Amino acid sequence: MRPQTRKFFVGGNWKMNGDKKSLGDLIQTMNAGKVDANVEVVCGAPSIYLDFARSKLDQKFGVAAQNCYKVPKGAFTGEISPAMIKDCGVNWVILGHSERRHVFGESDELIGQKTAHALESGLGVIACIGEKLDEREGGITEKVVFAQTKVIADNVKDWSKVVLAYEPVWAIGTGKTASPQQAQEVHEKLREWLKVNVSEAVANSVRIIYGGSVTGGTCKELASQKDVDGFLVGGASLKPEFIDIINAKA
Repeated sequence: MRPQTRKFFVGGNWKMNGDKKSLGDLIQTMNAGKVDANVEVVCGAPSIYLDFARSKLDQKFGVAAQNCYKVPKGAFTGEISPAMIKDCGVNWVILGHSERRHVFGESDELIGQKTAHALESGLGVIACIGEKLDEREGGITEKVVFAQTKVIADNVKDWSKVVLAYEPVWAIGTGKTASPQQAQEVHEKLREWLKVNVSEAVANSVRIIYGGSVTGGTCKELASQKDVDGFLVGGASLKPEFIDIINAKA
């Protein structure tokens, strides 16, 4: 069984999708939906819609930015800072998503620096890690995710503000989901790594969530795994079935 201290966490990553009409409709559906009160829910909105999402979404839902930069302000055209995110009433940011790493070339080092600055600024961080298909097939999944986790861990002082999201890159948006057993295996190894390299208290309390083609159909069995503490949901977070995913434990 999952310790009661680890409140189930479901993040919706809207990515670069939606407009005011479609997101407004989605928000209405979410506000009206019956959701499990024992689940923490956070929606990752495109930065241009952070204000819109925060003003329309019920306060029981959190909002996250999908990225930020590593300093409070300055000559960084096109970037947003944690200070700006907080000014919009938003308390979370997603960092190190595989699309940031592999489409936009963000390095482990940069993601570590962003993590440190976001946490210092008082944001909660959903920190993403995960291996590519060739890495899994090459048998180096653990090596890859441990290295990514180490760079994050080196930049965290307060783990209560961090959610670790394991997203096997080969399962994101591909319709391939890691089997519940594959997900549990990596989550368990990550928790063991935290126990050895950070502390037993952190290993027991930090939430490790799974991402990668999570749907209403796959969520229940994934949620039953003892080290899977929630989900980071992509495409399905833009559909009414997101409510079913939130209620996967109910």
